[in-house]
Order: sequence, then structure tokens, then C-alpha cells
Amino acid sequence: MNKPHYPHPIIAREGWPFLAIAVVVALLVTYWSPAVSIIFWILALFVLQFFRDPAREGSTDPLAVLSPADGRIVMIAEVDDPYADRKALKISVFMNVFNVHSNRSPVDGIVRKVEYFPGKFFNAALDKASLQNERNAMVIETPDGSLVTAVQVAGLVAKRILCYAKADDHLARGQRYGFIRFGSRVDVYLPLGSRPRVAIGDKVSATSTVLAQIKS
Repeated sequence: MNKPHYPHPIIAREGWPFLAIAVVVALLVTYWSPAVSIIFWILALFVLQFFRDPAREGSTDPLAVLSPADGRIVMIAEVDDPYADRKALKISVFMNVFNVHSNRSPVDGIVRKVEYFPGKFFNAALDKASLQNERNAMVIETPDGSLVTAVQVAGLVAKRILCYAKADDHLARGQRYGFIRFGSRVDVYLPLGSRPRVAIGDKVSATSTVLAQIKS
């Protein structure tokens, strides 16, 4: 098992302003009406759980592709990878508002390119969201020369995609590279011949779950 890339806060920094605002509002409402404040404390707890960012460990198998996000598998299919200009095996993970939204690298490798695309905000569980919604694509070259594309896709209420990786960065599997607010998906494109280790409908966890095995 690989070691998680920590320490970093168990509550993602991206959520600190939201959590602070939620707690302050809840405290003010408590002073005015303890009964009404229950609603606001529940909202503060929701914000707290949304921005949680727990440490994870995953497989060190160099051919294993780890899930870049928590969520549910909504697509496994051979498609065109428009970001690496090839045919590929696509595996999509849909994140609802109760999943961890921190994104982690699925493989070890060098970032060959990062591209941002403005777009719409369809429900991220729909297939058309992959190419029509706002998204950020990252192409990684693994040590054996395979290309793995990870695409952060905004959802119906997701209005901000954060990607901290840049071209020529070296990423380690499980390394935190981005965050999406609030509800979204991540598409992973793999070389043809890669073997899926998940099925549609499966629940997966970032880093902990192996999505597929790259063809050796």
C-alpha cells in the first residue's frame, strides 16, 4: 500500500471560508432563536462533511489505476479520448454532494498537459456532461509510457473546478491535485486493453479503489 500524501488538513482548505461563514451564521441565529438555529447548525454540519478530506492508502501496483474521486461508477465504455487524441477505455465516477470532493492522481507520472474548457452545468450523472459541461482535463504519462487522462467535470450545482497540477509536474498515485464544488464527476480515459476492476453502479473511494489494470 502506498503512503498517503499528507499532512494536509483533514478539512480541505477550499472549505474553510464556507465553514467559517456557516458557523458564524449559526452562532448569530442561536443568540436570536436557539430553536431556529438548529437548521443552521445542520447546514454547518453539511458544509463540514462536504469539505472533509481524509487520508487514504492505495495499491502500489504500477499497473493499477486508482480512483481519482469518491462516488459511483456511471460509465465504462470504449470511446474517443479527445484530450489525448486516441481511442480509450473510459470510466466515469459521479460524485454527489455527500461524497468527498478532493481529487487525487490515479497513477504515478508526469503531467503532459492541462486544459480548461468552459461549458454548461448539466447533471453530472448524464453522459452528455462529459463533453458539454465545464471541465478541466489532465493528461498524465506513466513511467511505462502509458497515457491516462483525468477530467474533472462540473455538475448541476458545481460552479468551481480547482486544479493545482501544471504541465511537467510529477504526480504520485493518490496525490491530491484538485477539488470540485458541489457535486460533479471525474472521467478517466485509459489505453485500450486496460481491464476494468469495477462495474457500473459500484461505489468507489478515491485512492483506495482500483478502477482498472493498465495492459502490460
